[in-house]
Amino acid sequence: MGIIIRKSHLLIWQAVLLLVGTLTTTLAVAAGDISGVVRGEAGGEAGVWVIAETTDLNTTYRKIVVTNDEGEFLVPDLPKAKYLVWARGYGLADSTKQKSRPGKKKLTINVRNAATPQEAADVYPANFWYSLLEVPTDKQFPGTGSDGNGINEQMRNQALFIDRLKDGCQLCHQMGNKATRELSLPLQDAFDSTRDAWDQRMALGGGSMTRPMDIIGRDHALDMFSDWTDRIMAGEVPRQPPRPDGLEQNLVLTQWGWSNDLGFVHDNVSTDKRNPTLYPDGQVFGVAQTQGLLTITDPNMHKSRELVIPMRVEKTTSPTSYLGGKPSNPHNPMMDDKNRVWMTSTIRPGENPDWCKDSNHPSVKRFPIRGSGRQLSYFDANTEEFVLVDTCYGTHHLQFAKDENNTLWSSGDMNVVGWLDTKKFDETKDERASQGWCPTILDTNGDGKAGEYVEPDQPLDPNKDMRLYGFAYGIIPNPADGSVWFTRPYPNLVPGQILRLDPNTCLTEQYQPPFDTDKVPRALWGHGPRGIDIDKNGILWTALGGSGHIASFDRSKCKVLNGPTATGQHCPEGWSLHRTPGPQMKGVDAYGSADFHYYLWVDQFNTLGLGEDVPIANGTTSDSLIAYLPDESKIISLRVPYPLGFYTRGLDGRINDASAGWKGRGVWASNNSVVPWHNEGGRGMTSEIVRFQIRPDPLAN
Repeated sequence: MGIIIRKSHLLIWQAVLLLVGTLTTTLAVAAGDISGVVRGEAGGEAGVWVIAETTDLNTTYRKIVVTNDEGEFLVPDLPKAKYLVWARGYGLADSTKQKSRPGKKKLTINVRNAATPQEAADVYPANFWYSLLEVPTDKQFPGTGSDGNGINEQMRNQALFIDRLKDGCQLCHQMGNKATRELSLPLQDAFDSTRDAWDQRMALGGGSMTRPMDIIGRDHALDMFSDWTDRIMAGEVPRQPPRPDGLEQNLVLTQWGWSNDLGFVHDNVSTDKRNPTLYPDGQVFGVAQTQGLLTITDPNMHKSRELVIPMRVEKTTSPTSYLGGKPSNPHNPMMDDKNRVWMTSTIRPGENPDWCKDSNHPSVKRFPIRGSGRQLSYFDANTEEFVLVDTCYGTHHLQFAKDENNTLWSSGDMNVVGWLDTKKFDETKDERASQGWCPTILDTNGDGKAGEYVEPDQPLDPNKDMRLYGFAYGIIPNPADGSVWFTRPYPNLVPGQILRLDPNTCLTEQYQPPFDTDKVPRALWGHGPRGIDIDKNGILWTALGGSGHIASFDRSKCKVLNGPTATGQHCPEGWSLHRTPGPQMKGVDAYGSADFHYYLWVDQFNTLGLGEDVPIANGTTSDSLIAYLPDESKIISLRVPYPLGFYTRGLDGRINDASAGWKGRGVWASNNSVVPWHNEGGRGMTSEIVRFQIRPDPLAN
């Protein structure tokens, strides 16, 4: 182990220096480490990232650390290879890259201050740039259409407009990265104006960006985005983000490339969420959605590979398929306690078999289903075999319950929430008997049972219940009472809602974040729940992607649970909202930051090292994971500084060795942009799987 200078030893070292005059630069360095200091114009640079990267291994490989308050750094446990080592920090120009090997003498990395605000801002996260977008003021809503102010009449308030700027415009990739905020010189020359260029840009990708623009109002959107680009091209920059500080300086990032250069890896998993000590030092799995691939990385051998996820009924190979990949459209993986990777994936065309629509199956009797977009499959990591499981209900995200049947719950259907009894399926291989589903029914008449109901488009009837309709998104079972919670961001985008399903009765409760209510101050309003998870105390946590919050919900605080008033805004006392640290958009006073959070995960078992039951939101447009520390009421950002463009959708944590301290723990998240060529480095860049670790101090090895 090399010599580590800690703050508590500073006075002793100063005395030694007075005696010997100088400290030799040939001190021993541990065999697997690269260490040194980052020096700027005024001395050591605190809170600066040091990146060690190599192409000598089977995958691209990087390890990134943060300097301490004196500018010192230590990159630990590097595999044998030749490395380029360099520094990046806010307010600085990137340093030159030095060649080094682990165990060699300590490095001095010299950096200079950025020459201009524009040079400094070039490495800021996308959300800081997106905050420069000039959002219409409250007074411009509701929109008056193309014959008025150009804002769609459906945009009834500023919150809904912001929600569409985030979720609608950033569902596939970041807005505010260099590829979106600027026009390259060829594009400038090819179009008459920036507005014309933006109009043509919206037609790219088969016109997939046209609909979000139309929803907010195409005329106003083109003016708004072209004005944003013009101001940036003329030199406008956002404020400087804060450098990592305190706990944030203890971050260690390790990155492995794990896709082809067109690979859109949607999500990742490394262990069973219910027991993160399973599969220590094992493989990490991801699903490449548009290519129908299972992506696998061995972080010990630094090897990655891709396997085609099969289908029962083959479709025409999609234009984006790779190496014969079929359009199984996988979305979300989750591991069980048998070393199997379960996935939501398409195994057949969407029209359901007849039994899903008319049979004696108890769930069919309750609510027949005509079609499902995705079904289920799993990959057995022991035998490397795929097994396909047909479901009547659609699937999107999936989670295992902590019950004796290993029940697998799935979101993804517009009308129902479905489950698979995996124990029964393993024993019988009977798909039909092993699955079930519930329609979502509010007990609006308050009689405590699911009875006759009105449909979603019908007025409330005091003598009947009400069936809810909408896309079930994030999902999590509550082990305390067997209930299942899920989010439903569509079609009611603002404020959105989280819902509780009782599987025994199919009765559902709906809770919306406080919004447009005099029960709480406007500053505490929020909207846009997407990801959802639960802590060991039964508290629900969700990321409000629209308003930029990490929020908790405690049902035990609610005075009303069911009945005619329990339709959403009836329990503001159950909510607590915590703003995430991104900057505000221009013209916005409420609703939180410019952050967009794709999902959220609760670290129940301290797999990261910040404590148990710490909720972590995906900082999808801020190149980060964002953790809320409940005991300290504090939020920290764990930034991925390189390559810029870290767009993350999901995460999970694994404990490889509980006795090994910080080295035996880590959280895994992937770079999940649909367009990896938007990332820093351009075409040829791949998705990376990233391990986040927190050590006790910035020099621990």
